[in-house]
Parts: sequence; C-alpha cells; structure tokens
Amino acid sequence: MSHEEGKYNIKAVSKMLGIQPGTLRAWERRYRIVAPKRNESGHRLYTEGHVRILKWLLHKVNQGFSISQAVSLFENNQLNTEPLQFEKEGDRCSIIVTELLESLLQFDEAKAHDLINQAFSIFTIDKVLVDILASLLVKIGNLWEDGKMTSAHEHFASSILRSRIGMILHSFPHNSLLPKAVAVCGPKEAHELGLLIFTLYLRRNGFEVVYLGPSIADGDIYTVVDIVKPKFLFFSCTMKANVPETLALSEKLTEMYGTLNVGVGGFAIQSIPGEEKERYKKFIPGRSKEDWEKWIKRHLP
Repeated sequence: MSHEEGKYNIKAVSKMLGIQPGTLRAWERRYRIVAPKRNESGHRLYTEGHVRILKWLLHKVNQGFSISQAVSLFENNQLNTEPLQFEKEGDRCSIIVTELLESLLQFDEAKAHDLINQAFSIFTIDKVLVDILASLLVKIGNLWEDGKMTSAHEHFASSILRSRIGMILHSFPHNSLLPKAVAVCGPKEAHELGLLIFTLYLRRNGFEVVYLGPSIADGDIYTVVDIVKPKFLFFSCTMKANVPETLALSEKLTEMYGTLNVGVGGFAIQSIPGEEKERYKKFIPGRSKEDWEKWIKRHLP
C-alpha cells in the first residue's frame, strides 16, 4: 500500500469508524497492523487501504472477537475473502438507503444514526457519500417534489444528515497546491444537504472550501469572491422556480471574474429540459463522482 496517498487524519477516521483516536493509536502501537503516513506537521494520514483494514478489524470485534484475535485472522490472510463478500453485495447500499429513508419518515433518530454508523463501518466514505447519502437525497427530493413528504419530515431529515456530515466536514487536511472553492446555495435556496455532500467530496479530495450554506443576501456573493479569490464557486439549486435566477447569476459571475469557474448542481438542475441543459452545460458538473472529477480536472491548471 506504499503507493497509496494518505487522505484521512485520525479525527476523520475516528468519526468514520465510531471509535476513539486513543483506541486507533493503541491498535497501531500494539499490533502494528497499519502504519499511517505523516504529513509535514507530523500528523497521521490514513490511506483507503488503512481504513479498509481498520473497518474489517472493527467488524470482527463487533462479531465478538477480541482485537488480538481479529489481528491474528487478518495476518492469516482472511482479509482477502470476507470483506469483499459484503462489499460485493449490490443490494446492501439500496437496503440501507431504503431503511434510512423509512427511519427518517418515522422520526426514528436512533435508528437513523445506527444505519449511518453501519454504512460508514462497511463502506468507504466515497461510497457512503455517493451511493447512500446522495441516493437518499434523490429519494427525499422526489418525495418533496410530489408532495409526499411534509416540511416536518424534510426538516428532521436535514437535521440528522447535516449533523453527521458536519462531524467530518472539517476533518480532512487541505492541499495548499489546490485552488480555493466557495460553496453556497443559489438565490432563495435553503436546502443545503446536497451542497454539504458535494463540499465533503471536495474536502475529502484536498480542496479548501469556504462553505456558506443557505443562500446569502443579494450582492454578498461578489464580496465573498473579491475576498476569497476562489478558482471554483459551486451553487446548489433544488427548487425549479429558482433555476433561472441561479443560472443568470452564474453567467454574470463568469463574465465579471474571468478566472472563476462556476458549477451548479442540485435536484432542480438535473430536471431542466435538454435544450436548456445543453445551453448551460459548462456550469453543470454532473451527478456522479466520475462526472465531478472530469469537470474539475477540465478547469484545473
């Protein structure tokens, strides 16, 4: 695993796995099962491979094994078979999404947190973000659009997901060589969950992101851009009524700031007609992680 890049600091891994940083340090010291890399400040940076190993060990501990027994199983090459079995279960993500949505509709906070913990203990953070939380947002958006979800349900779901995403949002180190980004909801937009997930994706990839959340007062975005001088500005738009103003503002900002790249995402953007989407395609990063990566790479130096 020496070729892998260290991505997660100990606080992020602690939140992902639900175990204390002291426990992680003790496991490393006693069993030498993972050897995190160190950044210039001497802080631990865990790779995806490290996280996968730690998740497997934790899975075994939760099954009743002691940590020493789990380490012994790992060293006897059990890791190459068992973790892959549950990660290859194509239905596992959809089951968690369905159960998580049901718990939110039933205002069952404890079960919702348990399911999110389960997701982070099984899958990588990327998979949880894109295949579980992002899929959940699509379902919530469809229910809201069809009038099948009350404002109380939407607020409850937002509160749960915002708290969990916020717990790890600031845990990732940023790469000083990457340009800055600003993330904010479009004009008159208050639904920030999709933006939070996208911001977490950016932070996890090393970008320093100024996260502003729900829409800010008219004209304030220009002050933010003047002060921060970002390379990227990302808007989220979930309500169809706000699409024209969001796209118009995106065009105005790119005209005023020649080096600024504006991206617009959200439920409402994905539902605009094909002809209009083609007109504004330079502003639309897409829906998948692969689309986001391609869009960002096109605009990097």
